[in-house]
Amino acid sequence: MTHLKSSQSQIRDDDIQRKLKKPTLIENGLEQVFSPVNLQLAWKRVRRNKGAQGIDRMSIESFPAYINKYWQSKLLPSLYDGSYLPSPVRRVIIEKEDGGERMLGIPNVLDRWIMQAIAQVISPVYDPDFSEYSYGFRENRSGQMAVKQVQKSIKSGRKIAVDVDLSKFFDRVNHDYLMTKLGLRVKDKALMHLIGLYLRAGIIDSDGQYFESHIGVPQGSPLSPLLSNIVLDELDKELERRGHQFARYADDFIILVQSLRAGKRVLDSVTKFVNRQLKLEVNEQKSQVVSIKQSKFLGFTFNGKWLKWHPKTIHKFKRRVRELTGRSWGVSMQQRLKELNQYLGGWINYFGIANQFQLCVDLDSWIRRRIRQCFWKSWRKVRTKVTNLLKLGVYKPLAIACGSSGKSYWHSSKTEGINKGLTDQFLRDLGLISLKQKWIAIHYPH
Repeated sequence: MTHLKSSQSQIRDDDIQRKLKKPTLIENGLEQVFSPVNLQLAWKRVRRNKGAQGIDRMSIESFPAYINKYWQSKLLPSLYDGSYLPSPVRRVIIEKEDGGERMLGIPNVLDRWIMQAIAQVISPVYDPDFSEYSYGFRENRSGQMAVKQVQKSIKSGRKIAVDVDLSKFFDRVNHDYLMTKLGLRVKDKALMHLIGLYLRAGIIDSDGQYFESHIGVPQGSPLSPLLSNIVLDELDKELERRGHQFARYADDFIILVQSLRAGKRVLDSVTKFVNRQLKLEVNEQKSQVVSIKQSKFLGFTFNGKWLKWHPKTIHKFKRRVRELTGRSWGVSMQQRLKELNQYLGGWINYFGIANQFQLCVDLDSWIRRRIRQCFWKSWRKVRTKVTNLLKLGVYKPLAIACGSSGKSYWHSSKTEGINKGLTDQFLRDLGLISLKQKWIAIHYPH
């Protein structure tokens, strides 16, 4: 009987991985997918990733009790006899910076768990043969590695970028093409049937309306990253066959060439290949052939040997920090700093590889001013402002002059009194992350 624990398991992921078989073909797929070891690892990953609730509104916390009650008696038999029907995914619309929309599909926890278990069985069969230029959703690979691959190509003399934008890739994956690719290695008809059910499970929008899904793989599904790599692997292999230097992370990829003329020729031929062979579309308005300085890849751009943040990356960063340090956000300063630190830490851990030390210094200064503004707004009354400044060691005349000022919160946040009270050291003692110090740790590790 399968028992899922809501507490942290004592079994290490790598220990479990060593116990999983890694065949070149999958012939007894359902047995591998629903083995206790594989299911336990799948649950650990689903729980760690958390995620929003599906259409049944079941939470991660309540799932173990449900599965321990119904798995052996009801769910597992239906999965083996083919009568199990996955639930439709819940559609969530995310606004993109360019004004467009990204459609996410949130499966129920049960289906996330099963799809994660399927992915763990299929991935070891396909991943070893994926291209060296493919960096998305793979073990021991990252977006940073993809960016460094681009830098390597630039150093070899390729200064022209072919930016290829796949139009709504996840929404337009051709099911017949995908199932044909899967069928080359997945020889278990029952497993193929189950995967097909997940592809055709359908979508429920925010109004409760149901839509059939004849194409596409939902972003938000544990299977989608692997399936996207399987679909685009043929593109990778074709680019390799042609001798191109490129890097791909999911549906975001860039090809490096030596001239504009070559770039236009490559863009034209790749567009035809994607349309005819993969049954996908290239967004001709967003795809371009430009100097590497004008390109954008995974939030970065390139200036010779220097790696920079793309202006859109900085704009997005500042917008999010403004949200987290908004004066009208009614949360405690402790909670505000906790969420701000989570964002800053994750952001600099990824983007910190850029050669942007001075900008880190400037952003630190701006963030500290935003926090000082939040303190000043929270103190509200003149007496409270003066009292708190005095407690922070500001001498009385300056505290009174500062506290009684009628200037705006943003203007006041730069004044002498507030900066002498809410010093940089004071904010560090509260735990505020410094982008500068994180950048130094990344580039000059001890």
